[in-house]
Order: sequence, then structure tokens, then C-alpha cells
Amino acid sequence: MPWIRPLRRAAATLGATAIAATALLTGAGTAEAALPTPVSAATAKTYLASLTVAADSHTSTYDRSLFPPWITISGTCNTRETIIKRDGTNVVVDSACTATSGNWSSPYDGVTTTSASSFDIDHLVPLAEAWRSGAWAWTTAQRQAFANDVTRPQLLAVSASSNRSKGDQDPTTWLPQASYQCTYVRAWVQVKYYYGLAVDSAEKSKLSSVLNGC
Repeated sequence: MPWIRPLRRAAATLGATAIAATALLTGAGTAEAALPTPVSAATAKTYLASLTVAADSHTSTYDRSLFPPWITISGTCNTRETIIKRDGTNVVVDSACTATSGNWSSPYDGVTTTSASSFDIDHLVPLAEAWRSGAWAWTTAQRQAFANDVTRPQLLAVSASSNRSKGDQDPTTWLPQASYQCTYVRAWVQVKYYYGLAVDSAEKSKLSSVLNGC
């Protein structure tokens, strides 16, 4: 299958994830909330043009457990806690890396909170979307790397309501608030390109349309 070849790049993601996360977990935890900066719109267009266009497949065989969730990233911090710390401001964590205070703003809908437990960690390219775009052919280790990738713009803290509204939809049927759409589609294309995932024709058309306005 043509989109599986780039997965060789993902084989080392778990190790790279742990190394990259070290920088996220040092210091006072007061850095500005930030998704890893996606590629530029121009680069995203180039990436998008190279992606395999294929209809979704293996949809009925998706199972969330095939993407092992939160792993330890550094010290006592797992993937969720790492992103909560990264995406908040003035974040204080306890010895178990649980956020005890801080401020968070959801880029999807502008909702703010001082309670980290009220926010979800969204997989920007949903796990079910990845599955039907080619991840059905991956190994468990590759799917775990994808589900816990703190290096690429794939994970971010968002309001629970926006995360549930999005579900496993692709940009054809769901996009965040207008001010975040350009960032979102640039990140979407970057993640799909890195992991060698396919896009369907409607998805490609929508991504291209948004990128043209970036």
C-alpha cells in the first residue's frame, strides 16, 4: 500500500517523543500555551499534493484499544499531563505531575478554565480517522507512537465540549473556530504527511480550500 512506506519515519517516534518532552517538563511551567508550530501554508500545500488520495477503509474494524493511550513521557508525567502542562499558563503540578492550578484556553472554541480536569486532550487527527486512512496496517507500537506524539502538532488541550463535538470527523464536516482554522489544517496535513496517511477526495478538497485562504 503506497501510504505505508513513510511509516519507517514513525518507528522511532516513541523514543523521540520522550526526548522532546524533556524540554516541555523543565522549568516553572509558565510558558505560553502552544501547539508545536505547524508547517507553513505553502509547505502544507506541497505536502497535501503528495498525499495518497484514497477512500476510507477498514472503518468497521476500528477499536480504540488498538491505540494504547497515555504513556510515561518523563518522570511521573504521562502524555496527558505533559500536554496539560505545555498548553496552560502558570501551571503548577504536584509530585504526581497532576496540575493543581493554572489557566487554559481552548483554541477550538475559546472556552477558558482554571481546572485542567475539565479539558480533554484531543488527537488533532483522530485515532479513528488515522485508522481508516491507513493506520489499520500499522503495528501496535506505531499506533501507540501516534496516539502519544508530543513532538508533532497532533495533541492539544481543548474544551470537553469541543472535543465531543468534533468526535472523529475530518475537516470536511468539522473545523474549529475561524481564527484557528488555518493552524488546524496546516497541522492536519503535517501529521498525515509525516505518518504517511491517505486523504479522501472530499477531505483533500476542503483542506486545499482552507489553505488557500491562509
